[in-house]
Amino acid sequence: MTDPLTPAAVPIPIDLALPELALVALIGASSSGKSSFAARHFLPSEVLSSDAFRALVSDDENSLEATADAFDSLFYVAGKRLSRGRLTVIDATSVRPNDRQKLVDLARAHDVLPVAIVLDLPRSTLEARHAARPDRDFPAAVIVRQMTELRRTLRGLGKEGFRHVWVLRSETEVNTATVRRVPLHTNRRDLTGPFDFIGDVHGCLPELRELLTRLGYVPHGESYTHPQGRTAVFVGDLVDRGPDSVGVLRVVMGMVRAGAALCVPGNHDEKLKRALDGKAVRALHGLDVTLAALDEAGEDFKREVKTFIERLVSHLVLDGGQVVVAHAGLPEQYQGRSSGRVRSFALYGDVDGSKDDLGLPVRRDWARTYKGAAQVIYGHTPVARPVWVNRTIDIDTGCAFGGHLTALRYPEQEVVSVAAHAQYAVPPRPLAEVEAEEIAAFDLATFSEPGRIQTRTFGGILLKAGERMAAVETWSRFGIEPGWGVYLPPTMSPVETSNQPDYLEHPAEAFTYYRAQGVPSVICQEKHMGSRAVLVLARTGAVSQRVFGIEGAPDRTGRIYTRTGRAFFGGEKFDWEAPILARAHAAAEAAGLWDTLQSDWAVLDAEILPWSLKAVELLRGQYAAVGAAGNAVLPAAAAVLAEAAGRGLDVADLQTRTQDRAAALHAYRDAYRAYVRRVDSVDDVQIRPFHLLASEGAVHTGKDHLWHLRTLGTLADADAGLFGRTDYRVVALADPAAVADAEAWWHALTEAGGEGMVVKPLTFLDAENRSLQPAVKVRGREYLRMIYGPEYTRTENLKRLRARALGAKRARALREFHLGLEGLARLAEGAQSSLIQECVLGVLALESDPVDARL
Repeated sequence: MTDPLTPAAVPIPIDLALPELALVALIGASSSGKSSFAARHFLPSEVLSSDAFRALVSDDENSLEATADAFDSLFYVAGKRLSRGRLTVIDATSVRPNDRQKLVDLARAHDVLPVAIVLDLPRSTLEARHAARPDRDFPAAVIVRQMTELRRTLRGLGKEGFRHVWVLRSETEVNTATVRRVPLHTNRRDLTGPFDFIGDVHGCLPELRELLTRLGYVPHGESYTHPQGRTAVFVGDLVDRGPDSVGVLRVVMGMVRAGAALCVPGNHDEKLKRALDGKAVRALHGLDVTLAALDEAGEDFKREVKTFIERLVSHLVLDGGQVVVAHAGLPEQYQGRSSGRVRSFALYGDVDGSKDDLGLPVRRDWARTYKGAAQVIYGHTPVARPVWVNRTIDIDTGCAFGGHLTALRYPEQEVVSVAAHAQYAVPPRPLAEVEAEEIAAFDLATFSEPGRIQTRTFGGILLKAGERMAAVETWSRFGIEPGWGVYLPPTMSPVETSNQPDYLEHPAEAFTYYRAQGVPSVICQEKHMGSRAVLVLARTGAVSQRVFGIEGAPDRTGRIYTRTGRAFFGGEKFDWEAPILARAHAAAEAAGLWDTLQSDWAVLDAEILPWSLKAVELLRGQYAAVGAAGNAVLPAAAAVLAEAAGRGLDVADLQTRTQDRAAALHAYRDAYRAYVRRVDSVDDVQIRPFHLLASEGAVHTGKDHLWHLRTLGTLADADAGLFGRTDYRVVALADPAAVADAEAWWHALTEAGGEGMVVKPLTFLDAENRSLQPAVKVRGREYLRMIYGPEYTRTENLKRLRARALGAKRARALREFHLGLEGLARLAEGAQSSLIQECVLGVLALESDPVDARL
């Protein structure tokens, strides 16, 4: 008799380490307990039972004649679940290979792992259970046949395609088995970075060491680590073509071993593994040199390399699913899945075996139609500079071919590159030619579809189809050349309505808002009564072509356009732009701006004065017309009332009201006349720049507003006739004296006829508070008289105006601000023109949605 306390008497539970995404085949003869097992270990929604589907289609789960329809329905539902990435359990006997092949095929069709849990219980147990079930009207001999068929083919389940097979042979094993959900090897959602994704190294060890050093990694022997805990992620193709593939392998393997790096395989790495396995491969494209170097390194290192590559998984899903890295890229339907097809795509891209005229594989452009939520980072196809398309980026910039070795910092989305020290291999075609093929014309059909534009600072920004089409129509009819149109300024929200007597807007509300948002200091900038404009300056015609794609115009070195993308100087003033740009360039040279920025181009946000330069029709058709009409009516009304009073009629109240209206009209006429100035030549134009938005490789959101104003102020020093400085005050919101001084300054500005001021956080961009307004405008009491009418300050009018709704304006201001920054970031990174246009048109699309123009 066995002692029940001995270890032998305690059954060891079978651990079923189940892949988190799989098609699970519960296999076993009738009465083996599959449904009970499924109920213990899986959600009801995860289990698709053949008996249940027979009942669904025939109201009888034992109806054999309904089997075909039942399985048609079951496979349809299973396919839908698998396509959505849900684990699916098929509860059916599946004792015959033909039946099981359908399950394997279904799993492969959806790129998930087919696994089998087999309940192979003793015959006596099954017969006893069958006898106890009166609902089973078939003879026990059926169960015997099922058991025989299962056991005859059981050993071949692996060859049939099942990736994991567990066999439970007793009631004890069934009852004590544990099911554990195991993440797929590709699932590293738990890793949140920060990451540094590094493009195809191809044996370029000197460049790799230089790039890692520039990224802040510190060498430890042959390996590197980052003092802030950043993780390098290599996109594959570590070997061949370059001067030292073995050295690259030592560095990368050491970093992975130390936990400082991750790596996915490239097609060159995979080919090297096959060669090390003794497979017949053609030692081309530098593989022969790599193999010779490995022979010199010794057999032990060769085994390490082979094991290292074998353990690399096709792709990695990182940061909660927000990022996917694969050597040749990966469309949404393959992300987080496992199959030969997924691995092939990740290694080689979207190929069908055909060749082009150079004998190279034809790669279909999967990124062009990519609409996934995850950002995909890849290499494989060498390009002259990183190519952004639909939330994907190709960072293989052809280092071995004399290009660059490139990294993408995440989440910063900053591109860092080092130039190749030499050209180690001849590219099959020039990198510039590859780049030209990648940069396609703007895809109007794709842009016109409703959907979100992804931004790195605000997330996805939804645009409706109608808004998108309105933007396209407006730009196509009135806009400048798309290459120059790299940015549109956002609208600006007014400050919260003031409750102070006689004021609709006041600085106190701006300070209260930013104080409540946790902003310690703000900058108050004088608001110029001018017209918003964007200046794009390129130092030479070659820069215009390289950065902005302006072909065949060596004398075109810039553009000036309005906040809706129209040429600022058009019509009879068409010829003004060239001399103004010439002076702007001369000022930039004299001020040393290009040396300061280490750039040959810049994008500036500015106001151009006087306002009457662009607003002459508005002045004539609206403001002056209202003033003239009032001036014609009110004096006549006052004369009639005076005559009536002379006849003894009591019209005192009417006279007072008319006098008040006349005074308001006089103030109204003074308000708009303050902004009218003759503009006879370019010498009458002045530019007040306040944002230096972007230059080579940089968007200047990391600099505070003082840096912007001081840097741009050097242009005014160089040419005070064309450029002017913007007056400002920096206010610590915890300092009552500073706040009071700023309010007094605003009163002085507005009482002297100025428009008002703009209040901004001193820091250009707050990465932690994406809902923070980047700026609010505080307009003066008399300026608002132009906007809302001569008598807006009457008590009853102010009361009504204080109920104005600002929510839509504020929401638009935020979305336009972040879309503008995203477009600039893409420009600075060298993204293709269509990706920059997407953001610019996005801002214009938001402007098509009507909001009270007076706000």
